[in-house]
This record gives sequence, C-alpha cells and structure tokens, in this order.
Amino acid sequence: MADAKTPAWNGMFFVYDRTGKEMLLTKSVLVMRESAKEPPQLSQVTIGGVQVVKSEGKSGTSYWAEHGKYAVLAGERTVMEDLLSRLDGKAAGAASLGQSAAYQEAQANLGSGLIEFFLRIPDLKNLAEDSKAGMFQVRPLLDAARLDTVHSLSGHVTFEGAKTHVQAAILGDAVPGTPFDIWSAGQPSPASLTFVPAETISYTSAQLNLQGIYDTVKRVARAAFPQAQQGNVDLVDTMAQQKLGMPVPDALGLLTGEFASMQTSPSMDTAKQVYFFGIRKKPETLRLMRTVFSEQITSERNEGDVTFLKISLGGKQSGAGTAAWNFFNVAVTQDMILGATRIETLREVLAGRAHASTMAGLASVPQFQAGRAQFPGNLSGLGYFDFQKVDWQAARDRWMQDVKKSAMAKTVSASKEAVPSAAPDWLGQMNLQVVSRHLHYSSSVSWKDAKGIHWDQWVE
Repeated sequence: MADAKTPAWNGMFFVYDRTGKEMLLTKSVLVMRESAKEPPQLSQVTIGGVQVVKSEGKSGTSYWAEHGKYAVLAGERTVMEDLLSRLDGKAAGAASLGQSAAYQEAQANLGSGLIEFFLRIPDLKNLAEDSKAGMFQVRPLLDAARLDTVHSLSGHVTFEGAKTHVQAAILGDAVPGTPFDIWSAGQPSPASLTFVPAETISYTSAQLNLQGIYDTVKRVARAAFPQAQQGNVDLVDTMAQQKLGMPVPDALGLLTGEFASMQTSPSMDTAKQVYFFGIRKKPETLRLMRTVFSEQITSERNEGDVTFLKISLGGKQSGAGTAAWNFFNVAVTQDMILGATRIETLREVLAGRAHASTMAGLASVPQFQAGRAQFPGNLSGLGYFDFQKVDWQAARDRWMQDVKKSAMAKTVSASKEAVPSAAPDWLGQMNLQVVSRHLHYSSSVSWKDAKGIHWDQWVE
C-alpha cells in the first residue's frame, strides 16, 4: 500500500476588519457554504482560547474565526493560532514582516492605499536547495541568474479624486550581471515619439538592454551544462551566428533596445497599428534583415532615405512559387524600423514626421506633458491611452466582425458543414460608450535606478 501523501503546507491567510459589516459577512459565508456542490464538514475547535470553525472538504482544511472586530481565515492551525495571538497583543515580541529588511526597503511603496501588495523573494537556499527542472539542478541556474539580488515586488493603488494612482517596484541590487539587466538605463525621450501625432489613441514604448538579456541567458545556459558539455552553449552561439551572418552581440548592437507601438484609429483598426524598433546603423541593419528574412522579402525599394520592404508571412518564396497571402510592410529609416500591415499607414507616419515642425505631436499634448514632467529624466518605459478619442461603437462593430471571421475560418478548417459560431452575446449587448464616460486617459512610466525598476501609472 502506497504511503499517504503529506498535505501541502498552506500558509495563506485572510484578515478583515468587519466593523459595521458583521451580519453581511456572516450571511455571505453561509451562502458560499450552502452553494458548494459538496458542502464541507464543519466542526468547532478551540485555538488560543478562541472558538474557531474548522472546515474540511475536498480542497483541503481551513479555519475561520470572527474575533473581536476581525474576521480571520487560515489554511493551517498553527497560522491561525499565531494570527489570533497577534490580534490579542500576546505576540508583541515575536518577529513580524515589518521587521524584515526587504519590507523596510519597500516602505516607499507601502503604508497607504486602498490595495497594497508585497512579495518577498525567498533565499535561494530555501527556494531550490535540491529541486530539479528536468535533468538540470535548479539551484545552479538561479545562482547564475543572480536571483538573490532581487529582494521584493511591492506596490499600492490609491484613489486621488477622479484619478487612480498605481505604483509598483521590483527592488534589489540593480547592478550589472543581475536580472535588472533586462531593462536599460533609459533616455529622456524615446526616438519613436517623434513619429507620434497628437491625435494618437495609444502609444507605448519600452527600453530593453538586449546585450544584458543575452549575457544573462548565456550565463544561465552555461550553468545548466556540466563542465564537459560547455561546448553545447558555444555550438548554439555558432549556429545563431551562421543564421544571422554575424556574431550575436554585433547583431544586438544594431538595435537600440527600443520597442514601441501606436494606434491612431478611433475604431482601433489593426491596419493603423504601427510598431517601432530602434536601430543604430541602417546599412548593417538592412544587411541583417536580408539575411534573416532572405526568402520572405518579396520586394525592396528606396524612396529618398527610406527603404521599404515587403515581407511575406504566409509562405516563403521559392523557385516553383509559393502562394503568400499575408504580408507585413516595413520602412527602414536612419534610426528606426517601422512596421505595419499596410504600406499606406507607414507613409502617413513618415509624412507626419517629415512635417513635424508644422504638425503637433503627442509630446505637445498638455496632459501628456503633465504626466511626463513629474518623473525622472531617463525613463525605461512610457505609455499613454486616450479613452475619449476611441469610437467605441465602431470599435465594437469591428471586434464583432473579427470574431465572426475567426469563427468562420476555424469552422471551415474543421468541417465545411458546421455552422460558424456567432460573436459573444455580452459583446453585442455591452454599451461601450460607458467606458469613455468614466475613463478619460491613462499615462504610465517606468524607470530604473540603483534600487531597482519602478512603475507609476495614473488613470483618470
């Protein structure tokens, strides 16, 4: 007979100030218990001198108490005992979360707000002492990734008048050779912002440290293999070099690390969605693109200092000829790669930048400027969304058409006799004008410093 499995430790708990809501909370608990498919087995136990309801069911055991002004829920008897002791002031000398170094470091993001969250990253010796991921030991991988330099994830949500304010941070030792290498040091203004017109609906930009990401991946990959198999990592590097036509670091060096997108259509037409990739050297970048997309580039032409490429996504070109029905258009300037499904969209964006001196851009919009002015000089990320510029009726109609087209395509591929499913009922019945009535705009930023990476967002 197999040994019974030891139940997994459940350290989760819930504490709620029920003042003024005692009857409502009690009724809610009873309704939830009665509505369960298999009602739990309830019993009364005494923990720390307090009468507690023990609930045993298929999902496990939990403990519930309404003690003083608090409602307390815990998944372990010892956790419940500790909580009740703290609420009664009997554990004054016991260690608490507030005494931990990681929590104290995150105090700037805690202590206020309607919602707060804090996640401490465990010590590596506790996180993965002997665990494995397939054939690899986890601990060496985490050591190589320098996960020990990440201390916590924390943040809070506050309401400030008509605005909702969200702040969060991943804190730790943000030095080279750590997970913080994912993000770059940032810059005052993204290069892609010069392409973005004032009437833009949404815009996002992120600055990544591509070389840092590559170094981290390679370091972790080396830790995954025994010393005798280290050549496997170099082999992958060599294969990548053959595919790219140049060493991987050289290829990454052609990209600035900026990735951005914008939407200018009030109906959220995907044909108006534009993507940006920052570059440093246009001739070398074009050579790299020709190598990577060699068989998929169906046309290339120069117009002034801009090179237009048409890339097939539906099939590669071959001597016999392969049907390619899905294309992506790319425009390469001296400092940017722009991509969109339609070339007309790219031409509009390029024309707007060419007349930037006479046409207002997003950077000139007052609410965009106000959001940017209150943050550090160099930013790793930037986001903006104007809810009131969206034609929600047209957007809903477009979404419903897309859903129907997708359902039709799936039905045809599965069975020609099947009837295509319709768009979800809730989408057709939903009054999306309510969105613009209650939501005006959202702006967000992120930045990196010696303490970690920080996010700040306002929704009005």
